[in-house]
Amino acid sequence: MNRVSIAREIRRAWSASAPLTATSLLMFAAFIASVAGIFLDDRIITGVPAWLKPAKFAISTSIFCGTLAWLYRYLSVWPRFVRAMGWVVSVVIVLEVAIIDLQALRGTTSHFNVGTPLDAMLFGIMGAAIAVLWLASLGVLIALARQRFSDPAWGWWLRMGLLTAVAGAAAGGLMIRSTPAPIETVDSTHSQNAGSHTVGAPDGGPGLPGVGWSTQHGDLRVPHFFGLHGLQILPLFGWFLLRRRSGATDCSQSRLPFVVTASYLAFIGILTWQALRGQSVIAPDSATLLALALWLAATISIGVLLMRDKNLRRNAFVASRRTI
Repeated sequence: MNRVSIAREIRRAWSASAPLTATSLLMFAAFIASVAGIFLDDRIITGVPAWLKPAKFAISTSIFCGTLAWLYRYLSVWPRFVRAMGWVVSVVIVLEVAIIDLQALRGTTSHFNVGTPLDAMLFGIMGAAIAVLWLASLGVLIALARQRFSDPAWGWWLRMGLLTAVAGAAAGGLMIRSTPAPIETVDSTHSQNAGSHTVGAPDGGPGLPGVGWSTQHGDLRVPHFFGLHGLQILPLFGWFLLRRRSGATDCSQSRLPFVVTASYLAFIGILTWQALRGQSVIAPDSATLLALALWLAATISIGVLLMRDKNLRRNAFVASRRTI
């Protein structure tokens, strides 16, 4: 995509939702600054560079706001409500990332940190902000459910993507749980925590490069990641399938989003179950492997049945056209 195309897409996104587009661009700038911080600031927080978490949140929220602004192009119902939800999402995300950056600047953790009154207050604000963000996303989902689409199948792919993201965000609540305090982390700091990403050990142990997911214990960030990014994965998958469909009207096209989404949510469920048992995503035991095998077999079987049904309908359509 050349510069002209990029500028055109930004203008279209701005027309759909100026607040979401501006926030997406702002968060991308924050991502660049945080990446620079990784190389310029040698401090370590819970075993990783101080600015790694700000960088991850900045790029993730940039993608989220950009995707939501793109989705707004399809929304014409409840214009005032939808516009208000765009403002709410934008303000909350800027506040959230600002607190994460502030805590990185202070050299401490942002999530689950209640070690001092200031830390507890900031984490409380983040918790309230996340709840508001979830409700605003749910509001957009309800509006999307009311929207009529010239291509019903495409509409369902968009709805299922946002539904998965809302469900994935709600699953983040599993990270809020009691932990021993004070706990000693790998960078020898002590803090009172009101939860953690890691199951079976304190946050800060060995992790996968870039994402930091624990390589020795369960990590709830894994299903949380796949849930949130269903907003991009499912519509992209649906777009690919719809490009390859035949010209004939096929009701199976409207069933596919439900089937694929059910399979995707089942996969996320397995990842959540694995994490809650304190098991690293890269070290599945026999029970996890069996669950994944059953999931894969069921997904393939249903996919074959749908393709067979689609071919039967296509053949019936062709036969009917020949008799006309």
